[in-house]
Amino acid sequence: MKIDKEVSNQEDLELIHKIREGDRDALSKLIDKHYQYIYNISLKFFNNEQDAEDAAQEVTIKLVTSISSFKSERGKFTTWLYRIVLNHFLKAKKSGPEKVVVNGFDTFFGIIDGVDDQPMSASEERDNQELIDEVRVTCMAGMLMCLDREQRMIYILGELFEIDHQMGADIFGITQANFRQRLSRVRKDLYKWMNKKCGLVNTDNPCRCPKKTRGFVERGFVNPDKLKWNTNFRKRISSLSEAEAKNMENEYEKIYADLYKDHPFKETADQSEEILTTIWRNKDFVETFRLDEG
Repeated sequence: MKIDKEVSNQEDLELIHKIREGDRDALSKLIDKHYQYIYNISLKFFNNEQDAEDAAQEVTIKLVTSISSFKSERGKFTTWLYRIVLNHFLKAKKSGPEKVVVNGFDTFFGIIDGVDDQPMSASEERDNQELIDEVRVTCMAGMLMCLDREQRMIYILGELFEIDHQMGADIFGITQANFRQRLSRVRKDLYKWMNKKCGLVNTDNPCRCPKKTRGFVERGFVNPDKLKWNTNFRKRISSLSEAEAKNMENEYEKIYADLYKDHPFKETADQSEEILTTIWRNKDFVETFRLDEG
């Protein structure tokens, strides 16, 4: 995710300058620029569409209404923004998926093991590939719920979107070395369980997405008529990541990370007008920035 480029930061600073001069269009552009990223991080974090949308909107309103406190000399806008995201998400109420995995990976894989295997023929797999992909992403998204909230956010930002480690350190208020250490520990915790249970990374494991697909549908984990992940997207997370060899300890870990980066980067309906309408109701904000409502 290209959120640490100097040119991008300069664009943010120019928009913020215009906002402070009362430019309503600049405010809309700033929201449009960052909202999809915030929403996709939120969806990975909460694994629930409504919770993700609510949190993304709340964060967006919070960042705009507190934009007067941003000081460019103290760091990049995106670092400031993702501190807001982090603090808001860590304090938010638990989503439904979080409440299910009360004992972490033991609970989660116990649920998966309880789904009956129903093998498909080669032709059935070809005909149901989109549904099988939905099961794959659904299962992997569930694994992320087994991490505690701070671990989950470190993994989403540090591994899936590959933010610069210094930026990660600034967001979490720790040293760069400490950020790397925490990211490494999260990788090991997650990949240890995947290697133990998931057939995607270890062919010795019997669990296979095609065999679990019918069971996922029967248990209500996946709705074939309303796919959660494999709709409303035009790209994958990997296309937004800035791959750096130093971020990968070896090819073994890259296999796991690439599975997550292959997940869809979701596109939501335009939220800027709804968010802006909420902001216009804040008289103090409108008066502070002398925003033209016309």
